[in-house]
Amino acid sequence: MDRPLNVVLLLAGGHGYRMHSTCPKQFMEIAGEPVISYTMQTFERHPETDRIYVVCNPEWFDFVEEAARKAGIRKFRKSFAAGQSSIDSLRNGIEGLSAESDMENPTVLTHEAVRPLISDDIITLNLRTFRTYGNAVTAVKSHEAYMISRDGISSAGSIPREALHRAQTPLTFCLNELKEILRKADETNNRQSQSLYTLITEVFPEKKLYISPGSERNFKLTLPEDVETLQALLACRKKD
Repeated sequence: MDRPLNVVLLLAGGHGYRMHSTCPKQFMEIAGEPVISYTMQTFERHPETDRIYVVCNPEWFDFVEEAARKAGIRKFRKSFAAGQSSIDSLRNGIEGLSAESDMENPTVLTHEAVRPLISDDIITLNLRTFRTYGNAVTAVKSHEAYMISRDGISSAGSIPREALHRAQTPLTFCLNELKEILRKADETNNRQSQSLYTLITEVFPEKKLYISPGSERNFKLTLPEDVETLQALLACRKKD
């Protein structure tokens, strides 16, 4: 192989409290398969991804391994233990990748396992952006008006939608850069940022992050109604 390894780090440590379910949303069964299986399948078939690692709570390690086996995910390698927060989980995943002795500064695609409808095109464009600029943040342009409200009751202004994008995943960086980002986060005691994207903007506010086109279908399972949307889209995909 004449390029660095492209490894996928699936973040699957969330509890899914807003889904009002006893099972974390990434492991819920939808249309006969757990959500994480759909996510892994896209990375499995993409020709430019080489390995898949998962960050989840240890009690789900066996579940993930079995889901990968049933779905024929040959790129799956292992799971790393999740932390108390999403940033702690990311740190554990990066430390786990760093301990893999047969990799030297691979390209890391960090992706939320609860975005199961990621497409081949999103991955291809993301890696192309990474190769061109050195990092890639999947995002979609805004097509709606955004209100500013300080009390949740009334509007105090608006933000021009032309300037807004919604960050999705994957976010792609080389492993050494992710390690430096987390080192800086530790230095500033930043452990509660909402995501890798927001963490980078907080610890390296001047850093340029390059946008790679996402899709409205690459949505994040967050609320119960999102399950209905996923079920409908999976049904449409099976008809095609």
